[in-house]
Amino acid sequence: MKERIAVIDLGTNTFHLFIVELSKCEVKTLYREKIAVKIGKNGISKGRISADAKKRALHTLQVFKTIIDQFEVKTVTGVATSAIRSAKNGQQLLDEIKEKTSIDIQIISGDREAELIFYGVKSTFHLTETPQLVMDIGGGSVEFIIGNNEEIFWKQSFEIGAQRLLDKFHKEDPMPQESIEEMDSWLETELSSLVSAIEEFKPQGLIGCSGTFDTLSEIYMKENGIERAQNSLIFQFPIEANNRIYKELITKNRKERMHIPGMVTMRVDMIVVASCLIQFVLKHMNTENITACAYALKEGLLYTSFSHIKISEKSTPN
Repeated sequence: MKERIAVIDLGTNTFHLFIVELSKCEVKTLYREKIAVKIGKNGISKGRISADAKKRALHTLQVFKTIIDQFEVKTVTGVATSAIRSAKNGQQLLDEIKEKTSIDIQIISGDREAELIFYGVKSTFHLTETPQLVMDIGGGSVEFIIGNNEEIFWKQSFEIGAQRLLDKFHKEDPMPQESIEEMDSWLETELSSLVSAIEEFKPQGLIGCSGTFDTLSEIYMKENGIERAQNSLIFQFPIEANNRIYKELITKNRKERMHIPGMVTMRVDMIVVASCLIQFVLKHMNTENITACAYALKEGLLYTSFSHIKISEKSTPN
């Protein structure tokens, strides 16, 4: 007996649709889609979803509904994260989505979001007994989880996502050195609990699972003439390369950043503050590499329900 399930993740920057087919022994990926809705734009720092963002969100969910119907999906699971979680009119938007598409989206806590992200990583990454730090940079929040193959030692979600950092610190382009230093000092206070957790559990590696890490790895591959393997879910690149890319990002304006091979339009604005955030974390760690992981929250939703089944990327392309 086969069953089709759709997972929807309403992130602050990007809305994701993930459709799989379950059988007795496997989960087969049928369709993946991500759309840069940028629901936090012009509103996240005010605690509201703007009218334009609301229109983009409703249109995108109507598109998702059409695709879900085309695949004859019966079960739909949807979650909303930081931007909707913190917006005064967030639930109102979800009510409108339910009314117009019959799709029920649930707001999840930051703690639950962090947990699901870790299980998404665990479903594809061969973790060992050595603790690792998992980091997911969203537009509204950033999740940090320290764990190994057996357990989560520590996890926390911080409402300091890239859109919020962009609004707060990146007011000139290129971002001035004094703004970078101001942000770094601010992070010392905001992320004091993370610094303490790193000191206590001593994670030996950094695993990043967001568009920022995907983009950094793409830039590195373009620099070095490396082709990404088909269906590759993880990619590792050295700290030295990340440091070079960081220095390039903070000295260029938007137009110049767009000319960096591997850069994509949806990341070009937020990648500077996101890269600054990564640098802050790395200065408190002792690791030689960064691992970019393609799986995160939505895969974690599947993993927690079907932990005995391996998610397969050898699937019908969308």
